[in-house]
Amino acid sequence: MSNIANVTPPQYAPYSPQTTKARTIPIESLEVVAFHHKIHSVRITWVDLVNSVGIRVVPLKSFKRLLASSRPGITVAQCTFGFVINRAASGFGPVGEYLYVVDLTSMRLCSYAPGHISIMGWLQDKTPAPGRILGTGVPMCPRSTLNRIVDTAKSYNAAFLVGFETEFILLKNTYPIEAVNLHGFNSTRALPSGAKETEVIEEIARGIIDSGIELMMYHSEAAPGQYEVVTGPLPPLEAADALVHTRETITNVASKHGLRATFAPRLHADNCGSAAHTHISVHPIDPEHPPVLQNPSQSSVDTSDNPITPLESVFLAGVLKHLQASCAFTLPLRASYARMLDGIWSGGTWVAWGRDNREAPVRLCVPAASLGPEIAADTLSKNHFEIKCIDGTSSPYLVLASLIGSGLLGIQSQSPLVEQDCAAPAALMTEAEREAIGVTRRMPMSWEEARAALEADEALKNILGDLVDGFLSVGKTLDELLHSPAASEAERVKMLVEYY
Repeated sequence: MSNIANVTPPQYAPYSPQTTKARTIPIESLEVVAFHHKIHSVRITWVDLVNSVGIRVVPLKSFKRLLASSRPGITVAQCTFGFVINRAASGFGPVGEYLYVVDLTSMRLCSYAPGHISIMGWLQDKTPAPGRILGTGVPMCPRSTLNRIVDTAKSYNAAFLVGFETEFILLKNTYPIEAVNLHGFNSTRALPSGAKETEVIEEIARGIIDSGIELMMYHSEAAPGQYEVVTGPLPPLEAADALVHTRETITNVASKHGLRATFAPRLHADNCGSAAHTHISVHPIDPEHPPVLQNPSQSSVDTSDNPITPLESVFLAGVLKHLQASCAFTLPLRASYARMLDGIWSGGTWVAWGRDNREAPVRLCVPAASLGPEIAADTLSKNHFEIKCIDGTSSPYLVLASLIGSGLLGIQSQSPLVEQDCAAPAALMTEAEREAIGVTRRMPMSWEEARAALEADEALKNILGDLVDGFLSVGKTLDELLHSPAASEAERVKMLVEYY
């Protein structure tokens, strides 16, 4: 016992954009990794505008041949990101090709597919195009759009970390819908020893860890057959890549065991839905010289012992100002709005933020008070924002591009934070009480309202670029396919859970 008592506990550096990096496979280690893990195939992976994950599987020998090129990649039809299930959306045709150039910093082991690794990439012009520099991402590439916005924020001394909660339901059948169990939130009965679902969840957890993604915890959620995995913070692009890999791990492991994992927003009106709560923190790149606001009216918001910093304040102001338009990306399906109601802890229906308020679409998460004087003396903010109006049918690249892009607009314009801390559910307040704290706008209540808000938000459209038109087009096509008049409601639900 004395030896155990004398063991020095490991020391962990606090999360920061400067120290928190993705644990992917370095290209220099490919040969060693391939030997030890018997790698024979590479999954060149992308996520299109309707959050469908696409892959081309390339034998390792052929992948190594690609690496000899100055722009290693594969050609794809320009309509690839506009092809929805079995139909090309308006504006996407059969003519033209892009080069999908692999990102050599994004390789991960696919624990769910032994012998495979995955790699992300960038959509680029195959040959020079007027007005664009060859070798840069094309406007229709969500990954390039997110990367551009994050890079722009650096010029304003702002960097970000992002973590995700991934909720999903394990189904035995999709028609009719049948969950693996009926047990609820944090219940041990949802993870009994020897049960199929326990085996699946534990294999998912090991797979996430083995791929180099930080798994912080997992547990059962409140709906039948519902579970959640929580992954640690990373810079935005790396966080989006990690979420794609996490979702692929979940769906493939479930499939291996004869189950269907779905991220569908809400399957039962009498139970909670599945979300993709996104945690974002904003930090000065140079902590010694944080951004100084020129607008004297924009001061820190007092939240007792954890004030919002000036940088957090303008970022939050931008997020809230454009949140209605961002919902077109974060809640991209008609089915998404069955989850966004008042009174069910999903973020409510008012544009608001609140300290530890789960009935606000943006929750300010503050750290627990510390007894350690060395930590108390640290003046850097440890706050972050949880964005609740997001579900797993959304593309993480589009979600983060819209939210961080909105925050960047707030930083650039030094927007005043109109909404004050909402200390109670906004839906339970009187109109006068809401007006007193600046909460006057409703969230979109439908797919149509969210899309109309995006079409009307010129500032957000400008920062996101040309992909907005492509996104709106493919979203319309997807909606037509998911809501065919010839299909029954049960058939529509089946299609939803099998596609998402």
